[in-house]
Amino acid sequence: MKNHLGITLLALSIASATQAADYVITAAQWDASRQAAVEAVGGTVRFAHAGAGVAVVSSERADFLDAVRKQPGISGAAPDRVVQWQQPTEVALSDAELDQQTAGNPFTNPLYALQWAPASVEAPAAWQLGYTGKGVRVAVLDGGLFNAHPDLAANVDVAASRSFVPGQAFNTDTGTFWHGTHVAGIVAARDNNTGVVGIAPEATIIGVKVLHAGSGAFSWVIEGLLYAADEGDADILNLSLGADFNRGDRDAAELVSALNRAVNYASRHGALVISAAGNDGYDLDHSGNLITVPAMSGNGVAIAATGPMGWALGNNNARRPSSYTNYGQSMIHVAGPGGDFAYPGNENCNVAGIVRPCWVFDMVLSTSRAGYSWAAGTSMAAPAAAGVAALIKQRFPDADGAQLKSKLAQSADDEGKTGHDPYYGRGFVNARRAVSQ
Repeated sequence: MKNHLGITLLALSIASATQAADYVITAAQWDASRQAAVEAVGGTVRFAHAGAGVAVVSSERADFLDAVRKQPGISGAAPDRVVQWQQPTEVALSDAELDQQTAGNPFTNPLYALQWAPASVEAPAAWQLGYTGKGVRVAVLDGGLFNAHPDLAANVDVAASRSFVPGQAFNTDTGTFWHGTHVAGIVAARDNNTGVVGIAPEATIIGVKVLHAGSGAFSWVIEGLLYAADEGDADILNLSLGADFNRGDRDAAELVSALNRAVNYASRHGALVISAAGNDGYDLDHSGNLITVPAMSGNGVAIAATGPMGWALGNNNARRPSSYTNYGQSMIHVAGPGGDFAYPGNENCNVAGIVRPCWVFDMVLSTSRAGYSWAAGTSMAAPAAAGVAALIKQRFPDADGAQLKSKLAQSADDEGKTGHDPYYGRGFVNARRAVSQ
């Protein structure tokens, strides 16, 4: 359970001459002439976005890639690639324990006693000032969203939620955890007298399924991102996913370029794109040819993770950099609570009647398909920052994505070395300061 959170890549198998394969194509602008150029060399456009200059094309032609790269106006092309974007660490809390914890508990939300993250960003003070994220739309680009969860149901815009995974609905996934459901709860679990509470408990969640069992094609992520920015009408886009590539890999570089275009389009159209920084402990100021996306994509922001070590024993420093977080002054915008699992040993601790190994309580508790689960990662830090951004958007309803980005940094607490820091960027997010300054 205490394994390092790594990232692995899965490449699509090479298509045979008679089997259709998908390609991601970019152009300075996508118009009828670009479509004609693709069709002239045997491509069928199945998705195109004029504003971003990105298209997804299928072809059975064995030499399609070489042919389309030579067409006028085409700036890039690469075979679509399936990536394993997520490998979470999690511990589930069973229904029996939840029932026992709920009975006669003095807390309005019975599991709030196990949540250190909201207090670490001073979210309760923001709630007391009347800021809960009401009216703000946050798209969760992830795996399946269990919209029937009692802590989420009232906040999910089912009509706007979509799946870009072929053959899957937005509210399907595998197993009992469901990464996207955990992320959604961190943003906006409802304050409803049961379970947990999100950082922005009245924000609206749009489920945008781009992964299944943590895996997904680049095209799914790109299409989902552009949907969220346009038809989904999202103010904030949360991408708790990540993968690493070598800049020298031409096909990977073309896919990264296409993702950059999608992120920048969303930013130009008023949304803030928030991404997890990654969980491999990389110093991204000195990473050579390594590129981590979407953390390093376009005009979005990357969130590093912090977490306590021994919280159940009274060690409450929730702003300690997590053992696994990627870092780098050139990349990290701000840090947020992502949890950790570095506490040594496996002795049990008892918090509010729940008994678990002490290190489990250092993780982030949120909603899951089975009920509630703990998890740790920059995947958890990103939605905490997205929740704070939602509070800012409620406070400043006319703020666009660039202004939200600036206010998120300006209101953060300066941690680490003075000023811009490799682990904290501009600081650790602070909900109270974000809505009161």
